[in-house]
Formats: sequence, structure tokens, C-alpha cells
Amino acid sequence: MSAYNVAIAGATGAVGGAMLDVLKRRDFPLKELRLLASERSVGKKLKFKDQEIEVQLLSEDAFTDIDVALFSAGATRSLDFAPAAAKAGAVVVDNSSAFRMDPEIPLVVPEVNGHAIDQYTKRGIIANPNCSTIQMMVALKPIYDKVGIKRIVVSTYQAVSGSGASAIAELQKQAEDYAAGKEITASVYPHQILFNCLPHIDSFLDNGYTKEEMKMVNETRKIFENDSIGVTATTVRVPVFYGHSESINIETENKISAAEVKELLQNAPGVKLTDDPQNNVYPLATDCTGKFETLVGRIREDESIANGINMWVVSDNILKGAALNAVQIAEAFVQKYK
Repeated sequence: MSAYNVAIAGATGAVGGAMLDVLKRRDFPLKELRLLASERSVGKKLKFKDQEIEVQLLSEDAFTDIDVALFSAGATRSLDFAPAAAKAGAVVVDNSSAFRMDPEIPLVVPEVNGHAIDQYTKRGIIANPNCSTIQMMVALKPIYDKVGIKRIVVSTYQAVSGSGASAIAELQKQAEDYAAGKEITASVYPHQILFNCLPHIDSFLDNGYTKEEMKMVNETRKIFENDSIGVTATTVRVPVFYGHSESINIETENKISAAEVKELLQNAPGVKLTDDPQNNVYPLATDCTGKFETLVGRIREDESIANGINMWVVSDNILKGAALNAVQIAEAFVQKYK
């Protein structure tokens, strides 16, 4: 088996660390692993399997001889350094929002539209979708292929880890302060997140939606290659550390029963059917942490319309929502193109 030189840009962040873990867990064929980060992290050593690897500076000339560059360093750094990595000969898999809607750059969920990886030749960059979009696409793809989907209504319940380490720390501190009878303060979010739900992820746009909500709308259409599909989203931040949950309602082109949906999803790639409500079995954020699969349950027919299905979908936002999806893209790329 061939082995490949891989770089992780943003290696010291939460997703960068998860990329390291996924590469190890999936036994990605590595020749060299190069860890890159900002100046303040240079010289730090990160453990990978039985070795310690020193972090190097993320720069334009850091990608010599690299085959695959996994980027999770934020949109600004992706815009600054991803083109240089591609110019040096690496294929870039970018986890930020920088390139997702660029018509020349494929937006890929391997279980859904792996064929789109072919388009990497245009710019040398492949984009990872938004975390909340990824898990929805994994759950809906088998249904879309079988009976078509006219409209999607999704409400998300997203963990604070989606906002980064500072948000995790804020929820932890608010819980500790509450238990100690201290005043609860908020700085990461505009309001207290403990015991609360904030219908506000990213900034508000002129149409009343947030950027996060419109990401789900636009990315869904691009991934399904269908601009006519109706999509509306409400994204909510909840006091959970890891694991995004979604309530999804779809209107299908042709009739499909709940039983048929369960049968479709039973062996669907990337899906774990978790649907036995009589025994209190349904997807939970506490069950998805550290898991590669997207959990799907509470599947039932929408009695208000002729061709409606409801479901509850949960996934680890750091893994399938980011690091795992990126590594899966890298795996598919090297298998077919290297």
C-alpha cells in the first residue's frame, strides 16, 4: 500500500486534534505527518501513536512534498495559505467556510456526493461542509435517492463545542458558578447558555436568518446538486458540550412509509439506526460523542401532509461534523487519484 505525506494546518485546535485521532483510528497510510499552527504554538509537541511530533509554523512554504493538507485553522488562514498549499502540489481539504460556495470548489460528504471530488483539479481544494449540514445530508441521502425530496424543514440543537474551546469553558464555568451560588456571567454568547437555548448561531442577515441557517440552505442545494429543493432552517445553541441534534421534517416527491425509511437507513453508509422509542431508544448527544456514525431515530410519518417524514438526527460535531469527514475525503482522494 502506498503511503502519503499529510499536513494538518491548525493542528493544535480541537478539530486539528480530532484529525490526529481520526488518522490514527482509521490507520490512514502515512509516510510523514507534518503539524502546522500559528507562531505561538511552534515548538509544541503533539503525540501521535508512539511518537511526538513538533509543531511547525503555518506558512506558504510549509507544504513542500505534501500530498494532502487538512486545514482547520479558520477561514482567514485558509484563504491565506490553502492556495499556496495547492500550488505546492497538495490537495487541500478545508474545514472552514472559506471555499464552500465557490462554484469551482467541490463541497463533499463522501457518503452523499463522493463523485464531486473529481472537481478538485480546478483549484486543488475540496471543501468540508458545515457540521450541521453534514449529518443532515448523511441521513437524507438514501431517501433522496429513493423517492426524491421537495422540501426540508430543519431545527438544530447545537453543542457549544461548535463555538470553540472558549464556549466549552464558559458553559463549564457557568455550571460551577451556579452550583456555588455565584453570579453567572456571559462573554462568548450574548446571553447565559446554562439552562438556556439561544436561537442565534453566527450573525443575523437582512432576511432575518442567521449565517448558520443560510449555510444549511445553500450547502444542501450544492451537495444535492438541486437548486429547486426547498430548505428552511432554525439553528439553536443549547447547553450541551458535544453532539449536534436536529429535528428534520421532509416532504418527499413520492410516498414513502416510516417503515421503508427505517429499512433504507438500516444499512446506509455512515448511519446507525437508533429507533426503538417504546424502550426509550433514540439518538442522544451523550451517545454520539466519539462515534463515527450519524445516529437517526424517532422516524415517523408526518400526518399533516401526504408525503411527510419526521426524524431526529444526532452526530458528533467535531468528528463527522469536521475531522472525520475531512479524513474520509482524503481517503477517497488517495484511493482514486494518488
